[in-house]
Formats: sequence, C-alpha cells, structure tokens
Amino acid sequence: MNDRTNIHAAGGPLFKAWYDLSLQVEKCGLEKSLLELVKVRASQINGCANCLNMHTSDARKAGETEQRIHLLVAWEEAPCYSPRERAALGWTDHMTQVATKRAPDAVYEALAAEFSAEEQVKLTLAINIINGWNRLAVGFHLYDPALGWAA
Repeated sequence: MNDRTNIHAAGGPLFKAWYDLSLQVEKCGLEKSLLELVKVRASQINGCANCLNMHTSDARKAGETEQRIHLLVAWEEAPCYSPRERAALGWTDHMTQVATKRAPDAVYEALAAEFSAEEQVKLTLAINIINGWNRLAVGFHLYDPALGWAA
C-alpha cells in the first residue's frame, strides 16, 4: 500500500479529542464483549481489515469464542446470541448502513426492549466511533508493519 498521511502526526488537537472520546466510550459501562461484537460487526460491513484484526483479538480476550466471532457475519441466522446482543447487532447493522437501511421502528423497538435510554445512546456512540475508526483506517491505510495488517 502507498504511504498516506499520518493521522497521529497531522491530526493535531482535533485528532487527540477524537482519540480521547474513543477511550471514554470504551469505558461507558456497556459489556466489553458486547462492544467488541459490535466493533467486529461494523468492521465486517465496512471491510476494515485493521479493525477486524484488532477487534477479533480483543473479543477473544473478552471471552468470545471462535464460533461466535465467525458467526457474526450471519448473526441473524445464528442462535448463539442473546436477545440483548441481537438487538445491539441489529442496531449496528442499521446505523452502519444508515443511508440505505435507515432506523426502522422494529429495529429500534428491539433495541429499546434490551437497552435503557442511556445505554441506547452509549451504544450508538460506540457504533459511531468504530465506524469513524474504520473510515480513518481504510482511508489513510493505517497499518502496523509488525503485523502486516492495516492498523
């Protein structure tokens, strides 16, 4: 891949604020394994190899099994996810593809049945953060040379 702008060096205070927000959302109080499933799912949709590499590893560290990680691509058909996880994954799919999928009432109702109003906002912010990181990683070809992956 061609070298592109180093966002860490060129991003200045605005990038630092973005990074700090990412760290805050990570500590929002939602289950770590749920957040990692959401990050993997959004990264699958966005085709971000870096984030898939990073967050599948983080999901394993959070206790996720290989089976549940591999089945995320077909989560709607896989019976191994809880109603709360299914609601979060449905919301992730729709928020990640908002231009075409929008936010239908049925998807929101499933979310509202499993998440408090505060948790809904936290989850949506987490989805926004991973989608932003996917776009930064894909757009700027971020990579970790030691891994050979975009980073």
